[in-house]
Amino acid sequence: MGETFSFLERPKTLQRLASEHFDLLVIGGGITGAGIGLDAASRGLSVAVVEKHDFAYGTSSRSTKLIHGGLRYLKQLEFGLVKEVGSERAVVHNLAPHLVIPEKMLLPLYEKKGLGYWLTSIGLMIYDFLAGVKKEDQRMMLTGKQTFRYEPLLKKEGVKGGAIYAEYRTDDARLTIEIAKTAARYGAVMANYLKVNEFVYDDQKIAGVIVHDELSTQTFQIRATSVINAAGPWVDELREINKSKVGKRLHLTKGVHVVVPHQKFPIHQAIYYDVEDGRMVFAIPRGRVTYIGTTDTNYEGDKDRVITSSDDASYLIRGVYNTFTGVDLTVDDIESSWAGLRPLIHEDGKSASELSRKDEIFESPTGLISIAGGKLTGYRKMAERVVNLVIKKHFAERSLVPVSTAMIKLNAEPFTSYKQVKQYTETIAVQLKPYALSGYTPKYLVETYGKQTDIIVKYFLSLNEDVAELALLKAEAWFTIHNEMVCSLEDFFVRRTGLIYFEIRKVIRFHAEIANFMKNLLGWSFAQTELEIKKIQARIHEATQFKSHA
Repeated sequence: MGETFSFLERPKTLQRLASEHFDLLVIGGGITGAGIGLDAASRGLSVAVVEKHDFAYGTSSRSTKLIHGGLRYLKQLEFGLVKEVGSERAVVHNLAPHLVIPEKMLLPLYEKKGLGYWLTSIGLMIYDFLAGVKKEDQRMMLTGKQTFRYEPLLKKEGVKGGAIYAEYRTDDARLTIEIAKTAARYGAVMANYLKVNEFVYDDQKIAGVIVHDELSTQTFQIRATSVINAAGPWVDELREINKSKVGKRLHLTKGVHVVVPHQKFPIHQAIYYDVEDGRMVFAIPRGRVTYIGTTDTNYEGDKDRVITSSDDASYLIRGVYNTFTGVDLTVDDIESSWAGLRPLIHEDGKSASELSRKDEIFESPTGLISIAGGKLTGYRKMAERVVNLVIKKHFAERSLVPVSTAMIKLNAEPFTSYKQVKQYTETIAVQLKPYALSGYTPKYLVETYGKQTDIIVKYFLSLNEDVAELALLKAEAWFTIHNEMVCSLEDFFVRRTGLIYFEIRKVIRFHAEIANFMKNLLGWSFAQTELEIKKIQARIHEATQFKSHA
C-alpha cells in the first residue's frame, strides 16, 4: 500500500503501467476518475488512472468552486439528486474540513420574479429535509430589512425578503488532487500527461489501451481486465474511438467566472441572485477578491481552450449593476477569469440551464464502461456506482473490502473538525508573522494544503531569499513537484495553487523566477524553460484577454 505521487518518480510509474496487468484502468484524471481510482483501490482492486493533460485539467478545475447541495434542482423536481448531493456535502466536509468550508449563502427574494417568498420558504424546507441539513445550518427566512443588513449593497427595488441557506466552498482542483493522492496511498498507479490513442481488444472485448506519453513522446500499452472512460467533456471522443457512440450523447455547456478586487465589489457574504434573463449567478468573497459566475451557454468549440469572452464578462458585470447599488465596476476591473465545460447528457428540446445534472453510465458491446454527467459534489457516489458495476461483472467471486470512501480522510494528516482548521491556521499565522506576507497567507496555505503546510513553511524558512513572497512560492513549487506530480508552470500556478485566478499579480511578477527554480529541480533545458514561460504567459493572456489593456 502506498504509491508515490512525485513527478521525480515518474519513470518508475510508467514502467509499472507498461509491465503490470491491472484489474481496472480509469481514463480521466478529473474528480470522477480520481474518485473511481480511490474507491476501487480502497476495496482491494489493482488500479491504474491515466490523464491526457494534468489532473483536474478540465471541468474539475473550472467549476464555481462550491460543494453544492443542489438547491436549483428542486425547480426541475429532481428530488433524488437533491437528496444525494445534499447529503454528500456533509460527508466531503468531514473528509477534508480544510478544503470544504461552510459558506452561508444569501438568496434575495423579489416581488415579481423567481418563486416568491413563500414558495422559496417551502422549497428550502424540503431542501433541508432531503439534504439532511443539521438544525443549526437549516434555512433562515429574512424580512426585507434583515436582508439588507446581511447585504447592504443590494438594490432595494422589489426585494421582499431573503433567505440564508447552507453551502460549502472548496477549491475543486485541490480536492481532486487530494483524492488522487489518497488513491495513490491506497495503491493506485496514477499518471498525468498520458493520452489514450486507441483501445486494445482480446476476442472483441476491451483488454487495455495504447497511450502516448505527452512528455517523452514514447508510446506503450496498458493492460486491464476492465476499462472505465471517465474523461468528462472528452467521453464521447473515446466512445467514437471505441465505435460505440450511439444513443445518448454529451451536451457541453460553458460556465464562466470573473474575479474582481473585493474593494471594488465589497459584498459582506456569498450571494445567489437572478440576472436579467432569469439565470442565477453567484458572487462569492474569497480573501482579497470577489468572484462572480456562472452562465450556462451551449458550447461547440475547442475543448482544450475554453475562455471567457468579452460578452461573458460584460454579462456578469451588467448583472452586478442591475442587482447592487453603489458598485463602480467595469470589465477592466476584472483581474482574472476562468471558463469550463459541463459534460451534461443531451435531452432534445431542453436549454443549457434546463439539462439534468444527473450522471449516467453507458456500456459498449466491447465492454468499455463510460460515465458522464454528474456534479463535483456527487463524485463519491458516482465512483461507488461504477465500481459496483465493475465488481459485479468481473470480480464477483473475489473477496473484496466493502466500500469505505465515506470514512477515508483526504489527507495523510487529517483535521478532525473545522474548529481545528482555524486553530492550526492561527499557529501558522504566528510562524509567518515576522515576514512581509499578506494577512491572507496563513488561511490560503491551510485551505490549500492542510497540515502539509508544515512541510512548506519549514522549507520556506530554510531559504535565504530577500523577497518573502518569492520564497514562499519556491517552497510551494518544491512541495508540489515532490508530492503532487507538478511538472510545469501551468500545473503549479493554475491547478495546485489557483494563483492565476485569485492572485494573478503574483503569477505575472514571479513566473520567470519560478521557471528558473523549477528548471533546476526538473532538469529543464534553456529552450524548455523559455517554452514554459511562454505557456504561462499565454494562460495569463487567456484569463485577461477581454480587457481593453490586455
